[in-house]
Amino acid sequence: MKLLTIVGARPQFVKAAAFSFCLKQYDQIEEVIVHTGQHYDSNMSDIFFDQLGIPKPDYRLESGGKAHGEMTGYQLAAIEKILLKEQPDWVIVYGDTNSTLAGALAAAKIHIPIAHIEAGLRSFNMQMPEEVNRILTDRLSTLLFCPTQTAVDHLNKEGYKTFNSTIEVVGDIMLDALKLFSSTLDDSKPNELPFALCTLHRAENTDDVDRLKDLCESLNTIAEDLQIILPLHPRTKKRIADEGIIINPNVNILEPLSYTDFINYMKHSEFVISDSGGIQKEAYFLHKNCIVLREETEWTELIESKNNILTGTFKEKIIQAFKNRKSLNQDFSKPIYGSGKTGELIIKTLLNFKK
Repeated sequence: MKLLTIVGARPQFVKAAAFSFCLKQYDQIEEVIVHTGQHYDSNMSDIFFDQLGIPKPDYRLESGGKAHGEMTGYQLAAIEKILLKEQPDWVIVYGDTNSTLAGALAAAKIHIPIAHIEAGLRSFNMQMPEEVNRILTDRLSTLLFCPTQTAVDHLNKEGYKTFNSTIEVVGDIMLDALKLFSSTLDDSKPNELPFALCTLHRAENTDDVDRLKDLCESLNTIAEDLQIILPLHPRTKKRIADEGIIINPNVNILEPLSYTDFINYMKHSEFVISDSGGIQKEAYFLHKNCIVLREETEWTELIESKNNILTGTFKEKIIQAFKNRKSLNQDFSKPIYGSGKTGELIIKTLLNFKK
């Protein structure tokens, strides 16, 4: 069996690393990796492949730095050529990026079955490019690998029981990755003082000057009581400087971190502040509460369980969430996202699937 895996963004590199590790146990499976280049600088891409031991991509596209339509179109055309050459049995796509959608579209057009890992997620906000990508990818996929029962429920409500697709609950591949790489972590404290770990990367937050100012002011206020560690993309760092936004010295801005370094920071943090999707889950895996700087989230289970809290970008809500953080649920024992055996479940399903 030949699988063609498509990745392009940092979280996908981590997921692919865990899945590729599982594939090594199966001699009858060949994996071809396509890196679309959606995240295209060394800190955001190459370092992940090197540190996580992901097999080097068989194909590397240079699609980074383009607008949504141009990027997706470029990837679609390039991936189609690769698929026609490789003729895989399955195309594997992860999550909800432009790379995900481009891979799914290319495969569907030439009738190669698609397996979507992290299927069924919904934020119910069609203004998010990721929401568009995940809905369309789900509809094109033959195998829908859902991380939770909530994701299955979303698909069932959308009529997937009547579609020519198969839904499987397999847990979250990110938990596999965390378990796989936890043994490689440097367990020493990365920071002497207690701190909160923060990330800001969503375009609607970093490209909107008013939102960015509100977020920085919120962090400045929190930093009066607790140091904040903020790994930041150079583009966002430059935007802050260009706009003359003042940053509290107790907000420690770092260069983007490798996956293992980032997890080590999270492991030793007091709590997490983030507008990311995947980091919300990783915080739960590491028994940390997360203040989510978004209006909605696809990981609704963690809001319903009160382990995490949604604040949007409103300064008052963010500060209030910080003050009330100890009232959040401190029980992280519920296996919401499986047991860390997602990769194995996916492989067994692929091997036994009757097309």
